[in-house]
Amino acid sequence: MRRAVRLLSRILLALIVLSPGIAALVGHLIGPGILHPANLNPERLEQTAQMLRRTRAAKEDFDIRAPDGVELRGWKIRPPSPNGDSVLLFHGLADDRSGVLGHAEFLLRHGYSVVMMDARAHGKSGGSMATYGWKERYDTVAISDALYSTEHVRHLFALGVSMGASIALQSAAVEPRIEAVVAEAPFANLPEVSYDYAGLDVSPLLGKMLFRPAVILAMNSVSREGGFDPQDVSPEKAVTDRPFPILLICGTRDHRIPCRHSERIYNAARGPKQFWIVNGADHAAALGHAPAEYEHRVVALFAQASSTSW
Repeated sequence: MRRAVRLLSRILLALIVLSPGIAALVGHLIGPGILHPANLNPERLEQTAQMLRRTRAAKEDFDIRAPDGVELRGWKIRPPSPNGDSVLLFHGLADDRSGVLGHAEFLLRHGYSVVMMDARAHGKSGGSMATYGWKERYDTVAISDALYSTEHVRHLFALGVSMGASIALQSAAVEPRIEAVVAEAPFANLPEVSYDYAGLDVSPLLGKMLFRPAVILAMNSVSREGGFDPQDVSPEKAVTDRPFPILLICGTRDHRIPCRHSERIYNAARGPKQFWIVNGADHAAALGHAPAEYEHRVVALFAQASSTSW
Protein backbone atom coordinates (compact mmCIF):
# COMPACT_ATOMS: atom_id res chain seq x y z
CA MET A 1 0.00 0.00 0.00
CA ARG A 2 2.79 2.45 0.94
CA ARG A 3 4.62 1.60 -2.27
CA ALA A 4 1.47 2.34 -4.27
CA VAL A 5 1.00 5.65 -2.47
CA ARG A 6 4.61 6.63 -3.12
CA LEU A 7 4.24 5.70 -6.78
CA LEU A 8 1.06 7.75 -7.11
CA SER A 9 2.76 10.70 -5.41
CA ARG A 10 5.66 10.51 -7.85
CA ILE A 11 3.27 10.41 -10.81
CA LEU A 12 1.40 13.47 -9.56
CA LEU A 13 4.68 15.29 -8.93
CA ALA A 14 5.84 14.46 -12.44
CA LEU A 15 2.62 15.80 -13.89
CA ILE A 16 3.02 19.04 -11.96
CA VAL A 17 6.63 19.44 -13.07
CA LEU A 18 5.79 18.63 -16.68
CA SER A 19 2.53 20.55 -16.80
CA PRO A 20 4.00 23.77 -18.26
CA GLY A 21 5.42 21.80 -21.17
CA ILE A 22 2.22 19.83 -21.57
CA ALA A 23 0.24 23.04 -21.37
CA ALA A 24 2.41 24.63 -24.04
CA LEU A 25 1.75 21.72 -26.36
CA VAL A 26 -1.96 21.94 -25.63
CA GLY A 27 -1.86 25.66 -26.40
CA HIS A 28 -0.40 25.03 -29.84
CA LEU A 29 -3.13 22.48 -30.48
CA ILE A 30 -6.15 24.39 -29.17
CA GLY A 31 -5.29 27.78 -30.67
CA PRO A 32 -6.60 26.90 -34.15
CA GLY A 33 -9.62 25.22 -32.57
CA ILE A 34 -10.70 28.52 -31.05
CA LEU A 35 -10.99 30.11 -34.48
CA HIS A 36 -12.33 26.97 -36.16
CA PRO A 37 -14.88 25.47 -33.75
CA ALA A 38 -16.41 22.08 -34.39
CA ASN A 39 -19.74 22.66 -36.11
CA LEU A 40 -22.53 20.57 -34.63
CA ASN A 41 -25.13 21.64 -37.20
CA PRO A 42 -27.91 19.70 -35.41
CA GLU A 43 -30.86 18.38 -37.40
CA ARG A 44 -33.66 20.48 -35.95
CA LEU A 45 -35.74 21.09 -39.05
CA GLU A 46 -38.71 19.17 -37.68
CA GLN A 47 -38.52 21.07 -34.39
CA THR A 48 -38.53 24.29 -36.39
CA ALA A 49 -41.57 23.17 -38.38
CA GLN A 50 -43.41 22.29 -35.18
CA MET A 51 -42.58 25.68 -33.68
CA LEU A 52 -43.88 27.46 -36.79
CA ARG A 53 -47.12 25.50 -36.63
CA ARG A 54 -47.61 26.35 -32.95
CA THR A 55 -47.00 30.05 -33.50
CA ARG A 56 -48.57 30.23 -36.99
CA ALA A 57 -45.50 32.19 -38.04
CA ALA A 58 -44.12 32.53 -41.56
CA LYS A 59 -40.45 31.80 -42.29
CA GLU A 60 -38.36 32.91 -45.24
CA ASP A 61 -34.69 32.58 -46.10
CA PHE A 62 -32.56 35.62 -45.37
CA ASP A 63 -29.12 35.55 -46.96
CA ILE A 64 -26.75 38.52 -47.04
CA ARG A 65 -23.12 39.42 -47.66
CA ALA A 66 -20.90 40.48 -44.78
CA PRO A 67 -18.57 43.47 -45.27
CA ASP A 68 -15.68 41.14 -46.15
CA GLY A 69 -17.79 39.19 -48.66
CA VAL A 70 -18.65 36.21 -46.45
CA GLU A 71 -22.14 34.86 -47.14
CA LEU A 72 -24.34 34.74 -44.06
CA ARG A 73 -27.44 32.57 -44.13
CA GLY A 74 -30.49 32.63 -41.91
CA TRP A 75 -34.22 33.18 -41.58
CA LYS A 76 -36.65 36.02 -41.13
CA ILE A 77 -39.71 34.84 -39.24
CA ARG A 78 -42.90 36.89 -38.85
CA PRO A 79 -45.74 36.22 -36.41
CA PRO A 80 -49.33 36.29 -37.69
CA SER A 81 -49.89 39.71 -36.06
CA PRO A 82 -46.56 41.57 -36.00
CA ASN A 83 -46.12 44.38 -33.49
CA GLY A 84 -43.60 46.15 -35.73
CA ASP A 85 -40.54 45.27 -33.62
CA SER A 86 -37.77 42.84 -34.58
CA VAL A 87 -35.28 40.84 -32.51
CA LEU A 88 -31.91 39.62 -33.75
CA LEU A 89 -31.18 36.21 -32.20
CA PHE A 90 -27.60 35.01 -31.71
CA HIS A 91 -26.75 31.35 -31.05
CA GLY A 92 -23.87 29.81 -29.12
CA LEU A 93 -20.53 28.31 -30.09
CA ALA A 94 -20.51 25.30 -32.42
CA ASP A 95 -24.26 25.60 -32.92
CA ASP A 96 -26.49 27.18 -35.54
CA ARG A 97 -29.61 29.36 -35.80
CA SER A 98 -31.84 26.54 -34.53
CA GLY A 99 -30.10 26.73 -31.16
CA VAL A 100 -32.38 29.64 -30.18
CA LEU A 101 -35.70 28.14 -31.26
CA GLY A 102 -37.15 28.38 -27.76
CA HIS A 103 -36.38 32.08 -27.58
CA ALA A 104 -37.86 32.64 -31.03
CA GLU A 105 -41.07 30.88 -30.06
CA PHE A 106 -41.98 33.04 -27.08
CA LEU A 107 -40.98 36.23 -28.91
CA LEU A 108 -43.21 35.30 -31.85
CA ARG A 109 -46.09 34.72 -29.44
CA HIS A 110 -45.69 38.31 -28.27
CA GLY A 111 -45.76 39.67 -31.80
CA TYR A 112 -42.03 40.19 -32.36
CA SER A 113 -40.54 39.32 -35.73
CA VAL A 114 -37.22 37.47 -35.36
CA VAL A 115 -34.05 37.18 -37.40
CA MET A 116 -32.13 33.94 -36.88
CA MET A 117 -28.75 33.83 -38.60
CA ASP A 118 -25.96 31.26 -38.63
CA ALA A 119 -22.86 33.06 -37.35
CA ARG A 120 -19.87 33.10 -39.67
CA ALA A 121 -18.06 29.73 -39.75
CA HIS A 122 -21.21 28.11 -38.30
CA GLY A 123 -24.15 26.29 -39.82
CA LYS A 124 -24.65 27.17 -43.48
CA SER A 125 -22.90 30.53 -43.30
CA GLY A 126 -19.53 30.97 -44.92
CA GLY A 127 -16.31 32.19 -43.38
CA SER A 128 -13.08 30.45 -42.53
CA MET A 129 -13.03 31.30 -38.83
CA ALA A 130 -15.09 32.48 -35.87
CA THR A 131 -13.83 35.67 -34.21
CA TYR A 132 -16.29 35.87 -31.29
CA GLY A 133 -17.47 39.37 -32.09
CA TRP A 134 -14.46 41.00 -33.71
CA LYS A 135 -15.90 40.59 -37.23
CA GLU A 136 -19.36 39.40 -36.21
CA ARG A 137 -20.34 42.83 -34.83
CA TYR A 138 -20.00 44.28 -38.33
CA ASP A 139 -21.85 41.27 -39.73
CA THR A 140 -24.68 42.48 -37.49
CA VAL A 141 -24.53 45.92 -39.08
CA ALA A 142 -24.87 44.34 -42.52
CA ILE A 143 -27.76 42.17 -41.30
CA SER A 144 -29.48 45.24 -39.87
CA ASP A 145 -28.98 47.16 -43.12
CA ALA A 146 -30.56 44.32 -45.10
CA LEU A 147 -33.42 44.02 -42.63
CA TYR A 148 -34.26 47.72 -42.72
CA SER A 149 -34.10 47.73 -46.52
CA THR A 150 -36.72 44.97 -46.77
CA GLU A 151 -38.93 45.51 -43.70
CA HIS A 152 -40.51 48.38 -41.82
CA VAL A 153 -38.84 48.02 -38.43
CA ARG A 154 -40.23 50.12 -35.59
CA HIS A 155 -37.73 49.00 -32.93
CA LEU A 156 -34.77 46.62 -33.12
CA PHE A 157 -33.52 44.49 -30.22
CA ALA A 158 -31.00 41.69 -29.75
CA LEU A 159 -30.91 38.51 -27.68
CA GLY A 160 -27.99 36.11 -27.50
CA VAL A 161 -26.82 33.06 -25.60
CA SER A 162 -23.20 32.29 -24.64
CA MET A 163 -21.00 33.27 -27.61
CA GLY A 164 -24.11 34.80 -29.14
CA ALA A 165 -24.65 36.95 -26.05
CA SER A 166 -21.10 38.23 -26.34
CA ILE A 167 -21.59 39.02 -30.03
CA ALA A 168 -24.91 40.78 -29.31
CA LEU A 169 -23.30 43.09 -26.75
CA GLN A 170 -20.38 43.92 -29.05
CA SER A 171 -22.80 44.45 -31.94
CA ALA A 172 -24.89 46.97 -30.01
CA ALA A 173 -21.77 49.04 -29.40
CA VAL A 174 -21.36 49.65 -33.16
CA GLU A 175 -25.01 49.35 -34.32
CA PRO A 176 -27.05 52.19 -32.77
CA ARG A 177 -30.32 50.83 -34.17
CA ILE A 178 -30.17 48.06 -31.55
CA GLU A 179 -32.11 49.60 -28.68
CA ALA A 180 -31.69 46.91 -25.98
CA VAL A 181 -29.85 43.62 -25.49
CA VAL A 182 -30.60 40.46 -23.53
CA ALA A 183 -27.34 38.58 -22.93
CA GLU A 184 -27.36 35.15 -21.29
CA ALA A 185 -23.97 33.78 -20.19
CA PRO A 186 -21.73 36.23 -22.08
CA PHE A 187 -17.98 36.28 -21.53
CA ALA A 188 -16.24 39.44 -20.30
CA ASN A 189 -13.38 39.10 -22.79
CA LEU A 190 -11.81 36.34 -24.85
CA PRO A 191 -8.62 35.74 -22.81
CA GLU A 192 -10.56 35.62 -19.53
CA VAL A 193 -13.05 33.04 -20.77
CA SER A 194 -10.19 30.98 -22.21
CA TYR A 195 -8.99 30.41 -18.65
CA ASP A 196 -12.41 29.01 -17.78
CA TYR A 197 -12.37 26.66 -20.75
CA ALA A 198 -8.82 25.60 -19.90
CA GLY A 199 -10.05 24.94 -16.36
CA LEU A 200 -12.12 22.07 -17.76
CA ASP A 201 -15.35 23.31 -16.11
CA VAL A 202 -13.70 22.70 -12.72
CA SER A 203 -12.11 26.02 -11.79
CA PRO A 204 -10.67 29.00 -13.67
CA LEU A 205 -7.69 28.76 -11.30
CA LEU A 206 -6.77 25.53 -13.05
CA GLY A 207 -6.60 27.44 -16.31
CA LYS A 208 -4.92 30.50 -14.83
CA MET A 209 -2.25 28.53 -12.99
CA LEU A 210 -1.66 25.00 -14.24
CA PHE A 211 -2.60 25.60 -17.88
CA ARG A 212 -1.70 29.29 -18.12
CA PRO A 213 1.01 28.63 -20.75
CA ALA A 214 -1.58 26.83 -22.87
CA VAL A 215 -3.93 29.81 -22.78
CA ILE A 216 -1.15 32.29 -23.54
CA LEU A 217 0.03 30.26 -26.53
CA ALA A 218 -3.54 29.76 -27.71
CA MET A 219 -4.16 33.53 -27.59
CA ASN A 220 -0.92 34.12 -29.51
CA SER A 221 -2.15 31.65 -32.12
CA VAL A 222 -5.48 33.45 -32.31
CA SER A 223 -3.70 36.78 -32.77
CA ARG A 224 -1.47 35.46 -35.57
CA GLU A 225 -4.11 33.55 -37.48
CA GLY A 226 -7.08 35.80 -36.79
CA GLY A 227 -5.27 39.10 -37.24
CA PHE A 228 -6.74 40.72 -34.12
CA ASP A 229 -5.86 41.19 -30.47
CA PRO A 230 -7.93 38.79 -28.31
CA GLN A 231 -8.05 41.48 -25.61
CA ASP A 232 -10.13 43.58 -28.00
CA VAL A 233 -12.85 40.91 -28.15
CA SER A 234 -14.53 42.29 -25.09
CA PRO A 235 -18.23 42.75 -24.27
CA GLU A 236 -16.98 44.36 -21.08
CA LYS A 237 -15.46 47.17 -23.14
CA ALA A 238 -18.40 47.25 -25.55
CA VAL A 239 -20.90 48.31 -22.86
CA THR A 240 -18.70 51.31 -22.06
CA ASP A 241 -18.59 52.45 -25.69
CA ARG A 242 -22.34 53.07 -25.97
CA PRO A 243 -25.02 53.23 -23.23
CA PHE A 244 -27.88 50.90 -24.12
CA PRO A 245 -30.29 48.94 -21.89
CA ILE A 246 -29.15 45.42 -21.05
CA LEU A 247 -30.48 42.41 -19.22
CA LEU A 248 -27.67 40.08 -18.15
CA ILE A 249 -28.59 36.50 -17.23
CA CYS A 250 -26.41 33.81 -15.69
CA GLY A 251 -26.91 30.50 -13.88
CA THR A 252 -25.39 29.64 -10.52
CA ARG A 253 -24.35 26.21 -11.85
CA ASP A 254 -22.65 27.60 -14.95
CA HIS A 255 -19.02 26.50 -14.70
CA ARG A 256 -18.26 27.11 -18.38
CA ILE A 257 -18.78 30.88 -18.31
CA PRO A 258 -19.37 31.63 -14.61
CA CYS A 259 -21.39 34.56 -13.32
CA ARG A 260 -18.29 36.65 -12.65
CA HIS A 261 -18.20 37.45 -16.39
CA SER A 262 -21.72 38.90 -16.30
CA GLU A 263 -20.85 40.74 -13.09
CA ARG A 264 -17.89 42.41 -14.77
CA ILE A 265 -20.04 43.45 -17.73
CA TYR A 266 -22.78 44.71 -15.41
CA ASN A 267 -20.31 46.82 -13.42
CA ALA A 268 -18.84 48.29 -16.61
CA ALA A 269 -22.16 49.09 -18.34
CA ARG A 270 -23.07 52.77 -18.67
CA GLY A 271 -26.68 52.34 -19.75
CA PRO A 272 -29.77 51.07 -17.90
CA LYS A 273 -28.96 47.59 -16.64
CA GLN A 274 -30.50 44.55 -14.99
CA PHE A 275 -28.80 41.42 -13.68
CA TRP A 276 -30.75 38.21 -13.14
CA ILE A 277 -28.97 35.28 -11.48
CA VAL A 278 -30.92 32.05 -12.02
CA ASN A 279 -30.44 29.72 -9.08
CA GLY A 280 -29.59 26.18 -10.16
CA ALA A 281 -29.31 26.89 -13.90
CA ASP A 282 -26.42 25.42 -15.91
CA HIS A 283 -24.66 27.11 -18.81
CA ALA A 284 -27.11 28.76 -21.22
CA ALA A 285 -30.00 26.87 -19.60
CA ALA A 286 -31.96 29.65 -17.89
CA LEU A 287 -34.89 29.51 -20.31
CA GLY A 288 -35.47 25.83 -19.63
CA HIS A 289 -34.95 26.33 -15.89
CA ALA A 290 -37.32 29.26 -15.40
CA PRO A 291 -39.27 29.73 -18.66
CA ALA A 292 -42.09 31.94 -17.37
CA GLU A 293 -39.85 34.42 -15.59
CA TYR A 294 -37.36 34.41 -18.48
CA GLU A 295 -40.11 35.31 -20.94
CA HIS A 296 -41.52 37.98 -18.65
CA ARG A 297 -38.16 39.67 -18.06
CA VAL A 298 -37.19 39.71 -21.74
CA VAL A 299 -40.51 41.05 -22.98
CA ALA A 300 -40.60 43.65 -20.20
CA LEU A 301 -37.14 44.95 -21.13
CA PHE A 302 -38.04 45.29 -24.80
CA ALA A 303 -41.37 46.93 -23.99
CA GLN A 304 -39.69 49.43 -21.68
CA ALA A 305 -36.92 50.17 -24.18
CA SER A 306 -39.42 50.77 -26.99
CA SER A 307 -41.34 53.31 -24.91
CA THR A 308 -38.38 55.20 -23.46
CA SER A 309 -35.77 57.47 -25.02
CA TRP A 310 -32.42 56.73 -23.43
